[in-house]
Amino acid sequence: MSHSPRIRTVLSCTTLVAALGAGATACGSSDGHPLSAKPYDAAGQIAFNSPAGSKKADPDKPLEVTAQGKDGRITDVTATDALGRYVAGELSADGARWHSTAPLAAGAQYTVRVSTEDDEGSPGRKVLTFDTEVPAEKKRLHVTFGPEAGKYGVGQPVTATLSTPVKDKEARATVERALKVRSVPAVEGAWHWVDSETLHYRPKEYWPTHATINVSSNLEGIKVGDRLWGTETKPLKFTTGDRIEAVTDASSHWMTVYRNGEQINSIPVTTGKPGYSTRNGVKVVLGKEYSVRMTSASIGASDFYDKQVYYATRVTDSGEYVHAAPWSTGSQGNANTSHGCTGMSTGNAAWFYETVRQGDLVKVVNSYGEDMPTFGNGLGDWNMSWQNWRKGSALLAGTKEGPSAADAARLRPQV
Repeated sequence: MSHSPRIRTVLSCTTLVAALGAGATACGSSDGHPLSAKPYDAAGQIAFNSPAGSKKADPDKPLEVTAQGKDGRITDVTATDALGRYVAGELSADGARWHSTAPLAAGAQYTVRVSTEDDEGSPGRKVLTFDTEVPAEKKRLHVTFGPEAGKYGVGQPVTATLSTPVKDKEARATVERALKVRSVPAVEGAWHWVDSETLHYRPKEYWPTHATINVSSNLEGIKVGDRLWGTETKPLKFTTGDRIEAVTDASSHWMTVYRNGEQINSIPVTTGKPGYSTRNGVKVVLGKEYSVRMTSASIGASDFYDKQVYYATRVTDSGEYVHAAPWSTGSQGNANTSHGCTGMSTGNAAWFYETVRQGDLVKVVNSYGEDMPTFGNGLGDWNMSWQNWRKGSALLAGTKEGPSAADAARLRPQV
């Protein structure tokens, strides 16, 4: 059986299809089934809204592919740029129209692959290419990821710092959609807008131990807002180590340290005295300093002190540390006498200093102090419920909790 698709050549002179030609090619079938035939040239069945000839497309305008005539329908459309980025789009139920739903990149070349079928079920195919223009005036949006590449504890959030504030909801969605975080093993996670220039990403639970996390951006050339376009971003890769958690009970004056859920040490400590009570909640280790000078001026304390402390592990930006406090060994395990830090013997502080790394978890319970804020004084990200964390996402706020369809497919075990 041979088949020649009935093709109408109803095309606007402004379409790229017309520029590429609209010839119909007969195709044969060896076994009589339409799907076994070689796809025919579907140029005459579709129209495309890109300019013809050497003109470049406006990246502000969506792509649109429409079926022409009554003897065919569009079955699938994929559009990718030279970097392999796919353009999200929607195909109408009747196969009459496909249009893009995500912004195009400026100064990029796109390849559009259109699949069709005629009224007898025979497949058609057309591949189109076009370039997008670069706007004459535009601002650049740079993204800087954190932390630096390296090995961290399982509590380390990912940060993204923007060079220009982004306040519009749709613009935020465009930025967030382009920022990719992939971990092995895979976990559910989300971005949260801290402010108009800062995003944090964390999983629903802590990162898996010994995981690899890759962070990247597809914002290059993408329009974010009025005259604001994304630029290339340096990707980030980091790994996690064991799950180290230190839990300090301020009422019993003891710290218990766990590695991967098993207790590895129990240490007598002293925390903040009345008026300087240590903050409750989960804190993420920010860094370690062998020697730090601490003075009353740094926290506005009424009683003067000026001490050089050692084996200092920082957990807040405002100066809360876990450190050696040999002057208070008599109170450690018995009373809270510090100005907010967690003090311990020099030997125990040295052990703690050598055991933890940036990104590990330090939790304080049963203190009379305030709660650790989620943002603004270090990394308190884990003090916010997952439900509220999702509300800070421009893409997930108001949606059902759980992985997206794409994530669900990616996380599904192979059988």
